[in-house]
Amino acid sequence: MEQEQRLGILGGMGPQATQVFYQRILDKTDASRDQEHVPTLIWSDTGMPDRTRAILSGETEPVFARLLSGARLLEREGCTVLAIPCNTSHFFADRLQAGLRIRLLNMVRLSAAAMAARGCRRVGILATDGTVRTGIYQRECAGQGVEAVVPGPQAQALTMSIIYDEIKRGESGSREKFAAIDRDLRSQGCDGAILACTELSVYKEYHGVSELYLDAMDVLAEESIRACGYPLRSV
Repeated sequence: MEQEQRLGILGGMGPQATQVFYQRILDKTDASRDQEHVPTLIWSDTGMPDRTRAILSGETEPVFARLLSGARLLEREGCTVLAIPCNTSHFFADRLQAGLRIRLLNMVRLSAAAMAARGCRRVGILATDGTVRTGIYQRECAGQGVEAVVPGPQAQALTMSIIYDEIKRGESGSREKFAAIDRDLRSQGCDGAILACTELSVYKEYHGVSELYLDAMDVLAEESIRACGYPLRSV
């Protein structure tokens, strides 16, 4: 008998982003009844150490060990595809994949490819300091022939403020701050930009964003559905 495809979501980074990600899975699946949705197991590990703090301090091993433990838990419970709706954690993606038998969907790699498919040549990356410092988006974009740029220091500080001071604290995020970030990216000649933090995906839920932006969470949600063999909703 063919194995049932089952999506594992390793979340809790943060919890609201995990909830929004699962809702995106539901919204984007072409289903008219319960049985047509993707079987999914969610482990929201809210005790995961902060990824940005770990990367900036160099104390990354506790984060990796906990990510691997959570991923293996989902693997043991029969998940066939793994999604991690946290961009910064993808610093560990290739190393995690090496320790798993199931496929880990690489949100960063998929998003860079999606921007190249759009025909973008200079792409802004809105992300945590940790994600920016690792260079994971810069490398994946370069591999697609796309130049990745980051906000200037003031705009990057505003990005971190929206993520940590607002969304992670249950607020909706400042439109004024986001507008200043948007101006910074456009002044740098960006013809596209990636919401490369799932807290910014939550921001988009509240306020919406212009067509300049690709939401990495959307990319991951759609690939999660396809990877499990389910159809995407077309309208």
